[in-house]
Amino acid sequence: MDLLILREFFMWSFCFSMGLLLWWFLFMALASDWVYSIHSKFFTVSREQFNAIQYAAMAYYKLSVILFFLTPYLVLYLMS
Repeated sequence: MDLLILREFFMWSFCFSMGLLLWWFLFMALASDWVYSIHSKFFTVSREQFNAIQYAAMAYYKLSVILFFLTPYLVLYLMS
């Protein structure tokens, strides 16, 4: 596999993942009541716990995206 193809894969994966994170953030910022009402039907969780879980999950997702997509992209970019 060519390094250029691999580098583009990591770049587009990073862009797609950050777009998904932005979409998630917008849902939580603009429609958090609706999202909470859907989740509260399935899980017994307070609003504060729900917000904390969402915040922690977004932070974990962002760190994972940086670790698994941005870091390899930057390494391949610096190698070429």
